[in-house]
Amino acid sequence: MSTAELSGSGSIPPEAAGYLAQAVALAVQNVGSAGGPFGALVVAPDGRVFEGTNRVTASNDPTAHAEVVAIRTACTGLESFDLTGCVLYSSCEPCPLCLSAALWARLDRIYFAADRHAAAAAGFDDAAFYEYIHSYSGAAAGSDLLPVEQVLVPESVEPFRSWAALDTRTDY
Repeated sequence: MSTAELSGSGSIPPEAAGYLAQAVALAVQNVGSAGGPFGALVVAPDGRVFEGTNRVTASNDPTAHAEVVAIRTACTGLESFDLTGCVLYSSCEPCPLCLSAALWARLDRIYFAADRHAAAAAGFDDAAFYEYIHSYSGAAAGSDLLPVEQVLVPESVEPFRSWAALDTRTDY
């Protein structure tokens, strides 16, 4: 896939599409492994890739979101709580929990495939959380704090299609 086939604002590095496709594939695979339809990667400056999938219902842990799991895996693998220089690639727009974890981890940037509206259409509506946090902030966060950008890839919503088709899923 070429950069021209991607949608989003700003300049997209050529490797972003590949990493996003990998995150989306992890999400689809996770649906069949008793997990939610979310996958994420943290890519270190040296090229090491750390994976995470949503394990909320599988582990009874409401914080086991794909992005948080990927951040935890990267911190363990890099032996640091500071992920400066690393980039997060997520199958879906990070929720407020995941965005907060990314901020605390000091990630350089986030790229995501599907947005919060696609997640809401699949039954994952974080709108109340966004509104709650927004009501306390008084204004939207500045993009200079942590650049976050959507990059649409053809398979962006595939994890949600897989999720919707799974008879044994546990809704949450």
